[in-house]
Amino acid sequence: MPNEYDNEEFFAQYAQMDRSKGGLEAAGEWHQLRPLFPPLEGMAVLDLGCGYGWHCKYAADHGAARVLGIDLSEKMLAEAARRNRAEKIQYRHCGIEAYEYPERAWDVVVSNLALHYIGDLDQVFRNVWQTLRPGGTFLFNIEHPVFTSGVQQDWIYREDGTPKYWPVDDYFRPGQRETWFLGCKVIKQHHTLTQILMGLLSCGFTLEVVEEAQPSEKMLEIPGMKDELRRPMMLLVRGKKEGTGAN
Repeated sequence: MPNEYDNEEFFAQYAQMDRSKGGLEAAGEWHQLRPLFPPLEGMAVLDLGCGYGWHCKYAADHGAARVLGIDLSEKMLAEAARRNRAEKIQYRHCGIEAYEYPERAWDVVVSNLALHYIGDLDQVFRNVWQTLRPGGTFLFNIEHPVFTSGVQQDWIYREDGTPKYWPVDDYFRPGQRETWFLGCKVIKQHHTLTQILMGLLSCGFTLEVVEEAQPSEKMLEIPGMKDELRRPMMLLVRGKKEGTGAN
């Protein structure tokens, strides 16, 4: 994750988000992401961009033998160590692109809302393939290409302040996007759907699940949440490293 997450003002705002206060059950995508986790009993789990460590704790609570959460933000890691400690969990200050990805070290690699900060997504996919054991699972949630190609990643509003439509521009131009999030300028990376899915296939992954996140029926009661049905915000993907042979 970029350094914005270590900005005092930004981090204070982030801490007020529902997902920050309520954990996984307060995250809009959790009702779809949770069923995509493979059995975790005895598994070695790597979390790329672990944030507060919610998914690390979930893995530990569901029988993972060891869990490593890496994140570029020291503030995020401090919060993870405070909120989601467990004997089997280790947290490490390290960027997704900087991690060494030892060969065949992990059974499951998970990443939630972190990969849209990565420019060279193909290299990360190759690294994950390398570090997974045969039969391993790569499960990630990334901001949807329709969302990252949104103009300033915001709605066009009517005069009364209600959302009129979601503008999309330069969809087929991958790369840096500058937007505002929680009152701060944030740099993200836009990737097309083709880049994301074909990048995985090109590495040798078998695509098991491709799912676009949408609010649960219960969350539709939250003000403004029905507008989340008008365009996708997140893309959930599960890939598998098949076979037992060499990489």
